[in-house]
Amino acid sequence: MAQDHTICVGTVGAGIWYSPDSGETWRRSRMNVPFDDQPGEIQIRALAVSPHTSGRLYAGSEVGLYTSEDQGHTWTLIESPTRGTQIWSVAVHPSEPDEIWMGTKPPAVYRTRDGGETWAQVPIPIADQCLAGAPKVTNILFDPRDSRTVWVGVEIDGVYRSTDGGETWTHLPDLGDQPINQDIHGLSISAGPEAKLYATTPDGIWTSTDEGQNWSLHGFPRFFENDRFSYCRGMALKPDNPDVIFVGNGDFIPGETGAIQRSTDGGQTWEASDLPVEPNSTIYWFGTNPADPDFIVANSLNGYVYTSRDGGDSWAKVKREFGEIRALT
Repeated sequence: MAQDHTICVGTVGAGIWYSPDSGETWRRSRMNVPFDDQPGEIQIRALAVSPHTSGRLYAGSEVGLYTSEDQGHTWTLIESPTRGTQIWSVAVHPSEPDEIWMGTKPPAVYRTRDGGETWAQVPIPIADQCLAGAPKVTNILFDPRDSRTVWVGVEIDGVYRSTDGGETWTHLPDLGDQPINQDIHGLSISAGPEAKLYATTPDGIWTSTDEGQNWSLHGFPRFFENDRFSYCRGMALKPDNPDVIFVGNGDFIPGETGAIQRSTDGGQTWEASDLPVEPNSTIYWFGTNPADPDFIVANSLNGYVYTSRDGGDSWAKVKREFGEIRALT
């Protein structure tokens, strides 16, 4: 009998939904939405699992940071300085359970070291404006080789790095010579024999083997003749094999169709996965679990959820469909 997994999806408008049985059945999570917001209407754009406490999750919304102690069934709002701003990324320190980081739009990064009792803004010099208005902090990534090194991806302001736990920051060189090349959607590190930094932008997946000083781009086939590029969103590395890489792909945002792109050789070659139902928009995010590396979850922006039990060799579509999904774990 296959092992059951809990899947959580964060939506725009309908909060968080969870499935305790790998996508067979779904329930809407209970969230204490502040009284002055419309009951039940809340935007979830970030989900993170604690690596320290079983069943503990964090969710970023436009009213603040939520935490769950029961695998996403119920959620409690944590007081923080982000009320009224969108939280786009959340990360938990790999060795400090009470240290939580979150990134927002308008662009800022906040950190607590006491589980949310007090917060401080991290002094990262993100641009106030970009070609799309206010930038968004889409990724916060602790380096698996050294947790004092923190990587931050910004849409649209490139990649930042701190090597002293967030006290000082370096804005890394531009990925390419076009503004859209600084539009960071996904960010991952492969800490294998040859460490690689990966970043997805609208025009593909970028790879750096020298800590972000230089980058090379791999683009995917366009879906339609008039497409400017083949749009890319989130990415994930297979937990037990960093040479297996997944990228969410589509014709635009939200797009009319999409694909799960997979590489099994560290990004040298790629193939679009054979999905049982054509996506109804760009494939957006992935969810993985180190305890069962072969179980992979993916979603389209417009509400389809796909699961794989064999590391991405084959996929099934979950029967339940949602509205706009902006977070997945």
